[in-house]
Amino acid sequence: MRYFITGGCGFLGSNLAAAILKSGEELFVFDNLYRTGTEQNLKWLQSLGDFKFYHADIRSYNDVEYAVRDAKPDVIFHLAGQVAMTTSLNNPRFDFEVNVVGGNNILEVVRKFAPNAIVTYSSTNKVYGDLEWIAYEETATRYIAKGYENGFNEEVPLKFASPYGCSKGATDQYMLDYAKMFGLKTVIFRHSSIFGGRQYATADQGWIGWFVKQALDIKKGILKEPFTISGNGKQVRDVLFADDLINCYFKAVASINITAGNVYNIGGGVTNSLSLLELFAFLETELAIDMKYQELPWRQSDQKVFIAKLDKAATDYGWAPVIDAKEGIRKMIKWIETI
Repeated sequence: MRYFITGGCGFLGSNLAAAILKSGEELFVFDNLYRTGTEQNLKWLQSLGDFKFYHADIRSYNDVEYAVRDAKPDVIFHLAGQVAMTTSLNNPRFDFEVNVVGGNNILEVVRKFAPNAIVTYSSTNKVYGDLEWIAYEETATRYIAKGYENGFNEEVPLKFASPYGCSKGATDQYMLDYAKMFGLKTVIFRHSSIFGGRQYATADQGWIGWFVKQALDIKKGILKEPFTISGNGKQVRDVLFADDLINCYFKAVASINITAGNVYNIGGGVTNSLSLLELFAFLETELAIDMKYQELPWRQSDQKVFIAKLDKAATDYGWAPVIDAKEGIRKMIKWIETI
């Protein structure tokens, strides 16, 4: 098999690439090395094995066409994207060019030159919007979405909100439509919160990694002032460790006769859901620290709760997470301690 990864030096991409190198399959990596940590991830991947690297931009149709025609991939993992809500608000044009133009570049090149390739797309729960139409119960540590206590399935109405939600949602829908109109073998994953090694988290993206770093800086005595959070800390996400996501992707590809043209909500599920306050409580116990923080106003378009209901993925291709949230966070602590 010939695997092609856009954004292959990012967090998810580098983890997928490492798994492919370990399996001995042919690997082609496409990345412009824009994000923090991508150059380190490229060097790490190069230490693991041989692959072809394209230092190229997903916004350039010519770059995408050249790379895909050269690689002749059997599977394309389309992970390249602008992934921060805050960036989409600060620079919506950039967000559009990366997510919408870049996504269309992939689809058009595949349609013309690699119509038999499997294409998976890393979408987001933000295609469902703010979810403000749901009634919420507020407890001491979290919000509970009434009527959706076990998570949200793929039938929840789409309601794009924010430039990020619009741009990811547009390509999400293009992926589905190219399957219907042109017979492309596309699979869409609407992700909740993914975390793990090789994730150089920032205040804008990768909240598990970011707050683990704050906790470790407190333990080391580096962070002496309270850190900040947006909102009251009771917002909830289900969290999924990267190793489980890799397994999810490969299982979906192996079952392409069922998964093609389908969309799946992917996360840790209700048993691996956490609020910020619950994460802080775990880190305080685990690291014997006191996490002092200051509240900032809520971020625009922030969901109080998103938990992915995983039934469709389980039924269609037999996937479910196996690494629980606490085990994953412990692994994340160990990795951040190495950087």
